[in-house]
Amino acid sequence: MPRPAFDRFYRYDELTEILQGWADERPEVFALESIGQSYEGREIWLCTVTNTETGPALEKPGFLIEANIHSLEVTGTTAALHLLDRLVNGSDERVRRLLDTRTLYVVPRLNPDGPELALADRPRFIRSSTRPWPLDEHVDGLHEEDLDGDGRILMMRFRDPNGSWKPHPEEPRLLVRREPDDAAGDFYRVLWEGRIRNYDGVTIKVAPPLEGLDLNRNFPMEWAVEAEQYGAGPYPTSEPEIRAMVQAIVDRPNITGHIAYHTFSGVHLRPYSGYSDEHFPTEDLRTYELLGEKATELTGYPAVSIYHEFKYDPKQSVKGGANDWFYDHLGIYSWTTEFWSPQREAGLEDVKFIEWLRDHPPEDDVKLLRWSDEQLDGRGYIDWYPFEHDQLGDVELGGWDLMYAWGNVPPKFLEREIAPHTELAIWHALVSPRLDVRSAEVEGLGESKWLVRLVVENTGWLPTSVSQQAVDRKAVRPLEAEITLPEDGRVVGGEKKVELGQLDGRVDRRSLLWWGSNDATSDRAKAEWVVEAPAGSEVQVEARHQRAGTVRRVLALE
Repeated sequence: MPRPAFDRFYRYDELTEILQGWADERPEVFALESIGQSYEGREIWLCTVTNTETGPALEKPGFLIEANIHSLEVTGTTAALHLLDRLVNGSDERVRRLLDTRTLYVVPRLNPDGPELALADRPRFIRSSTRPWPLDEHVDGLHEEDLDGDGRILMMRFRDPNGSWKPHPEEPRLLVRREPDDAAGDFYRVLWEGRIRNYDGVTIKVAPPLEGLDLNRNFPMEWAVEAEQYGAGPYPTSEPEIRAMVQAIVDRPNITGHIAYHTFSGVHLRPYSGYSDEHFPTEDLRTYELLGEKATELTGYPAVSIYHEFKYDPKQSVKGGANDWFYDHLGIYSWTTEFWSPQREAGLEDVKFIEWLRDHPPEDDVKLLRWSDEQLDGRGYIDWYPFEHDQLGDVELGGWDLMYAWGNVPPKFLEREIAPHTELAIWHALVSPRLDVRSAEVEGLGESKWLVRLVVENTGWLPTSVSQQAVDRKAVRPLEAEITLPEDGRVVGGEKKVELGQLDGRVDRRSLLWWGSNDATSDRAKAEWVVEAPAGSEVQVEARHQRAGTVRRVLALE
């Protein structure tokens, strides 16, 4: 099977063909299953990648990558394919170690319906699901549409003496804001390319979309009604895509971390959306910061708090998002990666994400236009061209092609942009907790009695619980050890199954000069049993932890 290309975006059928090809060719490391169906009935694919010869997927620490919950953001699917290709076809030591000791779960397209509209020959751009909500039919006003059938939805401008925009004095192709005291000159009104339903010839309003759901507002954490959180749906997990995702995670308690692939801004986002960093247990905030530092080192993207640095409105917070649910309810470190920053590409510095989009100097627009001219071969910012609109008369189409230049990574830069994130996903999975056997031994006590001892340790960087939040929320069970005896054997000292608590990792061991440093063996646990059984028979000892994995040994009584 030919490998996928990483300079393009894939429709659903092509994506399915690639995934099924890997499942057919590499069944020992790659399994494909549907976790549910979308609103329109497409299968939502989940890929499980691990070396099955070294153990079942659920008996290893797992890590989850989820992509393309938002319709326009198809970069995430290609990034997920890049990671899968690296795991399926890679042979270096890190990939081998990951497949032998961990499980990667990848959902390349959580929302299979919306991207079909975004990638159509005549596209439509919606936020997420194609299910109508909260409307049940289109209402009056402007509806976006590819009027001239060129495969793009651009901006649409026409002269208006009361317009808010004017040509830049040095770059007349570029429109900049009209100053408060501007009274003379050419002014424009700018809308998205489209038609006006029930136009009265005078007033133009922008119609709310028929498909108003935002699937990343439908998770259980602090879900809120439509009046408080736009796009949230009628109740938590009301949408089949999110219900399937939540159930898949509940069914895989070995998941230790999560990254969601989105666009755009060139940033890694972490919880909380609605609380300051003071809301974290101290050790969890420190761990999040350390994970973020490594993410920045590997990808060049800063790592920031949603609440502190990525708010859409300073007085509002996002509710019902995936990151908050993963961390707050499950105690799993969860990130959103927003691929791609055109501003950074154009050489702009200290761009403040959402605030910059709301307002920035016209000089920034000039730099972006010049970058587009030099790097995007005329496909980013489109020179304005005349169009005869059947309602508005003479208009011009042009400006930014947002789907091409902003909403996704332009194909010529795509592989360069996503490749470092594959290495981040591998690193993040490898720092998960991992249970291992330090020793397993038998000591004869005479009279067919034996002392059986099992010592296990967490060889991972994170603790077996992953976070303090998981412990506080009782979201993770303690480590368990159990002995299985021959038919004629019995335990005469101790309990057959014992709980051993949680094991520390190395995440908090940062400096020998810290007076609170503690290098005790809190990463290790011991279980002992006195058993009575015939000499020459065998016992099996097993230690298991939901997130750190399962280990077993068979011991001869001799």
